[in-house]
Amino acid sequence: MNGANLAQRAGMLCNDVEFRRFVAERTIGQRELIANTAAAEHLRQVCGIDSRKKLNTDTVAAQKFEALRTEFDAWRGRIGQPR
Repeated sequence: MNGANLAQRAGMLCNDVEFRRFVAERTIGQRELIANTAAAEHLRQVCGIDSRKKLNTDTVAAQKFEALRTEFDAWRGRIGQPR
């Protein structure tokens, strides 16, 4: 997908209830619902950025974002586990 859309995709992802449960399980070990702001903070930490807008211009951060999306898709059973 076009990199110009990554910041928008990241924002939508952080509002996704299942993604918020995925982040909770990864960060606190429980599949409870966390706030979208906590999910956004986790995403920024994983991608090594201070703003989701940087996903549109930082190639390394964009790759980390796509890896996080892949892990999330595997977690929810949409794809096999990533290698």
